[in-house]
Amino acid sequence: MKESLSLADAQDMVDKWIKQYGVRYFSELTNTACLMEEVGELARIMARTYGDQSFKPGEQNDLSDEIADVLWVLICLANQTNVDLTTAFQRNFDKKTQRDSTRHINNPKLK
Repeated sequence: MKESLSLADAQDMVDKWIKQYGVRYFSELTNTACLMEEVGELARIMARTYGDQSFKPGEQNDLSDEIADVLWVLICLANQTNVDLTTAFQRNFDKKTQRDSTRHINNPKLK
């Protein structure tokens, strides 16, 4: 695997993996449900690591793997709905920069 991976590379890798090992993409609705499941698993680790809950004996605690699982399903959804993540992310980044260029700097709660 490459040391540096673009969003386009990631989309291509997931698509090739799905076609070679996954038979086909799950439906968009199924992948949305899978995304919610993965976000829940991420939230469980966050609550136990940074919140007030504690881990149960033997409970898995791999934050990076859970984040990667969320990213995997997001990439699947992007691929199957023809979203170019590079373009979408850049557009979103530009929108946030324009909208929030002074919002957080001027927020007294963040001082």
